Amino acid sequence: MMKLSALWQRIPKAVLFGVAILLQCALLILMVADRTQILREGREVTLQTRPVDPRDLLRGDYVTLGYDITQLPAGALAGQPSAERNPVVFVKLAPDADGLYRAVSVHAAPVAVTAPEVLIRGRVSYSCGSTGRIFCDRLTIRYGLESYFVPEGEGRKLEQARNQQKLRIVAAVLPSGRAAIKRLLLDGEPVYEEPWY
Repeated sequence: MMKLSALWQRIPKAVLFGVAILLQCALLILMVADRTQILREGREVTLQTRPVDPRDLLRGDYVTLGYDITQLPAGALAGQPSAERNPVVFVKLAPDADGLYRAVSVHAAPVAVTAPEVLIRGRVSYSCGSTGRIFCDRLTIRYGLESYFVPEGEGRKLEQARNQQKLRIVAAVLPSGRAAIKRLLLDGEPVYEEPWY
């Protein structure tokens, strides 16, 4: 133990600082690469946004988004025990006649889907107000698609479009269920698109 601490003290502080910076850069690169993989390889699904509680309309230069798939009936999961407080769930989505993806069912583990169905991963954010770990009859699910950064001054226009249900998003969804916003559609036309190189 003494040899290790003596060795540690002999390393110049500049070297330790450089290693710390390199580790942070490596983590940042991994995060960007992960998002790029979702956007490049994920299957596109179009989701309808819906108005959210006015207390959370806009914070800074991003728009808060809610979806038709945010609050869903638990189905077969209702009343079942959960392994954790905010459990991961998988929502099976299928397109309707307009090409919008709608929830079909909610599952505690991945299930098989057939094209054009998609399985999207989310986390239950509402626990029925109890301390027990039991699935409620209705679930509030977050998918990591609930906010979108926009150029300064553009948020109000998108808020109004969202509240009028003129705003939709196209999400890229990997077979694992992980998803990311790929583009925003205003009246069916792309207004913002994420670069995925």
